[in-house]
Amino acid sequence: MTRAYELMVIYQADLDEAAVAAELKKVAATVEAGGGTVATTDVWGLRRFAYEINHKNEGVYVVLELVTEAPNLDDLDRQLRLADEVVRHKILRLPEREATRRGLLGDAPATAEPAAAEAG
Repeated sequence: MTRAYELMVIYQADLDEAAVAAELKKVAATVEAGGGTVATTDVWGLRRFAYEINHKNEGVYVVLELVTEAPNLDDLDRQLRLADEVVRHKILRLPEREATRRGLLGDAPATAEPAAAEAG
């Protein structure tokens, strides 16, 4: 069953934009190889950690929204665990309602904006 997931990855702070983009292409290739898709990619940029992780105080945060089947995440999880550039990563399954609201699964619910535009 296809589900929506949110993936947050923290890359080492010393990676430049091109290196982060290359790493994101690897993630996308892994997801697509399993029959999934990367719906959105949001690069938050360099952020300070709340506490020191592996003797580092900063990292490049990236949030991705994925649509795939659960068994396909095993390869992605393994790839991220073994990558030296990754400080931390977390994969969360989005609830059906939230995934639908974001337009990742099924039909997105109608918003109030079109109705307000017609009334005005």
